[in-house]
Amino acid sequence: MILIVDDRPENIFSLKSLLELHRFSVDTAMSGDEALKKILKNDYALIILDVQMPVMDGFEVAEAISGYSKSKDIPIIFLTALSTEKKFITKGYSSGGADYVTKPYDADLLLLKVKTFYRIHEQTSELNRIQDELRKEIESRKRAEADLLVLNQLLEQKVEDRTDDLKKTNTLLEKKNEELQQFAYICSHDLKEPLRKIQVFSNIVKERASLKEDSDSSAFIERIIHASQRMSNLINDVLNYSTLDRKSNFVLTDVNQIIKGVVSDLYVVITETGTKIELVPLPEMEVVPVQMQQLFNNLISNAIKFARLDAKPEIRIEAYRVADCSFDAAKDGEGKFCRITVTDNGIGFDVSYLDKIFTIFQRLHAASEFEGTGIGLAVVKKIVDTHHGVITASSVVGKGSSFLMVLPIKH
Repeated sequence: MILIVDDRPENIFSLKSLLELHRFSVDTAMSGDEALKKILKNDYALIILDVQMPVMDGFEVAEAISGYSKSKDIPIIFLTALSTEKKFITKGYSSGGADYVTKPYDADLLLLKVKTFYRIHEQTSELNRIQDELRKEIESRKRAEADLLVLNQLLEQKVEDRTDDLKKTNTLLEKKNEELQQFAYICSHDLKEPLRKIQVFSNIVKERASLKEDSDSSAFIERIIHASQRMSNLINDVLNYSTLDRKSNFVLTDVNQIIKGVVSDLYVVITETGTKIELVPLPEMEVVPVQMQQLFNNLISNAIKFARLDAKPEIRIEAYRVADCSFDAAKDGEGKFCRITVTDNGIGFDVSYLDKIFTIFQRLHAASEFEGTGIGLAVVKKIVDTHHGVITASSVVGKGSSFLMVLPIKH
């Protein structure tokens, strides 16, 4: 909107008509005081200001307008019948005018000036609006960055505190674990001594009873000896399980030799049961040899123990390299992991119990059916864990089981 300020109605009428004819929105004021009041209430894109007015001339009005923060950027065109002497023009510009037009004016030239200053003011207003939005955006981002910095500092502090707590907890758990292992070791060791005495004296009593041909006493003593032997096996298994968490060195080992050693140790039972063992050569691997010997001893022993009555035990051990530590990893001759399977033709087990078979003291058969402590497969699982591998099993009842492991070649 354009504000025309002139004390003569005829001047206002003619100029207003000209501007409205060219689709400009126009407001008017007939004195400097009225103009200042309107400027405080409304927004104007341009002010056309007459110089010669009573009470307050145009120069004084222009100086007052430039003093208001709201209106200081509004362009002012002075319109006057005063001489075009330099001093008047200079005073017009120094009081805040953007241009100086004398009466009588050329309508086309005045319109060109009005359009130019109107467009400049609109562009300036748009730039100011954009700058204001940018300033607000910058301030908002600065506040957000400051908030983010504070939040990051709080998170870092929480992470540090949580890390310290976890370190303390881990240290305490390691200490408790060591104490528990030591306790299990001592208990197992101390339990063995009275157990050995029970076994020794039971054997002595058994010999004496046999000399007296007391069959009932011999049967009872045989039960005592058998029970004490089971307890001895249980203590040994608990002792082995408790020591698996101790730090051990991984050594590059020919696992085939370990398996052959296990087969040699089990020679008697293998021969008695007619067990057939097929071994597909395994690659050299970094392992804890003693633990790997326990692993294959337990798996082979279990395969023999849980054999079917109508078939001699058959065990197949095979392996090949794979790319990843997963059960379905693709075969890879240069893979960094080894996939090992131990398969038998025994009685098998119900796969619904798969999540239980690797749990300590978990048995799927009564002790009267098959001897054992229920620790063997738990030991196998723990050994695989200490070697940073994975293990699972599959089975068909009455047809056999297959234990699948994936272990790193190197650590």
